[in-house]
Amino acid sequence: MKTFKGRVVLGGNLTGESVVSRQGFNTLATYFRGLTTGSSICNDQNNKDLYQKDVGGKIICLPKTIGSTTGGMILQCAADVGIGPAAMLYADHIDSISAAGIILAEVWNDKKIVAIDQLGDEFLEAVQDGQKIEIIEDGTVIVH
Repeated sequence: MKTFKGRVVLGGNLTGESVVSRQGFNTLATYFRGLTTGSSICNDQNNKDLYQKDVGGKIICLPKTIGSTTGGMILQCAADVGIGPAAMLYADHIDSISAAGIILAEVWNDKKIVAIDQLGDEFLEAVQDGQKIEIIEDGTVIVH
């Protein structure tokens, strides 16, 4: 078990299963197809870590998001239709586009995506797919 402390972007207490991307996470490429089909399978063929994995309701552990300015809207819409993640845990700083999507999902749709950033590179080195992750509202993340 390892414990990490990050900065709270959108807090909450949550326990769930991890999926891990060791490269930038492209929200548009991941969720766009699923917005019309209702599938939460990652469709980003450039993300060798997550391609064809179910990311819906999971805790996505990532360095940062990448892609276009639609990223925030895609996160908000994915949450709204029920295919979004339960949480996003960033090793680096969260970008303003995905932060906006996470906040709007809660404000407009009452769908919470817990988000913690600045967890550090050691966090991504420690976490693996399928691990139990516990998030505490003060930004503490426990990898079991």
